[in-house]
Amino acid sequence: MARLRAVPLLSTLRRTVGTLRATLSAIWERWQAHARNEARGLALMSAWLSPEQRSQFEKCNRFDVVGSGSGKRYRICYGTSTNVYEIDDTGRVVVGWCFRPVGFLVPGDVMLAQKIALETDERATLMVARPFSSSLPPRANLSPIS
Repeated sequence: MARLRAVPLLSTLRRTVGTLRATLSAIWERWQAHARNEARGLALMSAWLSPEQRSQFEKCNRFDVVGSGSGKRYRICYGTSTNVYEIDDTGRVVVGWCFRPVGFLVPGDVMLAQKIALETDERATLMVARPFSSSLPPRANLSPIS
């Protein structure tokens, strides 16, 4: 019976462990970069919020804006898509609106773009937005990364 050679097996195992360690390190670095980007996005968004909106966001992970043309109220919840809801006078969701800027952006950046779009050119914004069912509750229970 042939003997297994220990040296090639040991060197293969060492290479595999080294590759695994490098892969895990790269994943960790990317996660840390994403967390930094998300924190910067939330800080920028927070700087643009009114004191009332900032308070809403800190308490509920959402804030309300008033449309520039109609005066309708919209609730922007933490997230990057299907996170904008038209709210009636009693605070009930009328319809959800899905729109976002092009590209991969963190939630704070997307939410800030949605706020600015609704507050400055509501009509044009809703022309590109896609409505979605208001039967789903607003996604305000998703918390941002702290």
